[in-house]
Amino acid sequence: MVTIRPYQPRDADDLYDICLRTGAAGSDATEQFDDPRLLGAVYVGPYLAFAPELAFVLDDGGRACGYVLAARDTAAFERTCERDWWPALRARHPVAREPPQSRTGSADADLVALLHAPHVADPTLLRAYPSHLHIDLLPHCQHSGFGRRLIERELSTLAAAGSPGVHLVVSASNDRAIGFYRRLGFVEPARHAGGAAAETTAGGRTFGLRLAAPTQ
Repeated sequence: MVTIRPYQPRDADDLYDICLRTGAAGSDATEQFDDPRLLGAVYVGPYLAFAPELAFVLDDGGRACGYVLAARDTAAFERTCERDWWPALRARHPVAREPPQSRTGSADADLVALLHAPHVADPTLLRAYPSHLHIDLLPHCQHSGFGRRLIERELSTLAAAGSPGVHLVVSASNDRAIGFYRRLGFVEPARHAGGAAAETTAGGRTFGLRLAAPTQ
């Protein structure tokens, strides 16, 4: 039986693995990285460390097969990462002065460059959509409504925490994910909400959703 439950510390390795196995626009990125934990260290670890109350796991009865992660206040989360997460990771992964001795096609160098100069969300975007989220599911849990249920769990939790809106970044090449978010009501802020900026990382598109305050 597949269930959604709060994150537990024992899930951390599974979530890092899920991140890697869905890290190529939803496909397996294992062969792209020399360090199999690097992708999770950038896109999973900070949320487990600093916002575990907003981490929810899809459990297939044996182990995690999906997750949704979020930060209530993106600007504060970025400051916390800059102070308490990135320094240690940068020390372990310095920017190489010479081309790294890794196999052709390794994505490690690009990700190391990113963690040394992480994307900072546009303040204009954050006025309407101050929260953000990430979601990933392994293939055997996709296309069964579980992604929608995970998102809805996160949205209701963020709304209850007082967030007026949430945004996310999706790969511009992931047409299936883009369609999924649009069906959930997400819009592209650059084209809506008075022309709010939609600055993203390279190759990504930003979507936002306004959240209704929970009824009393």
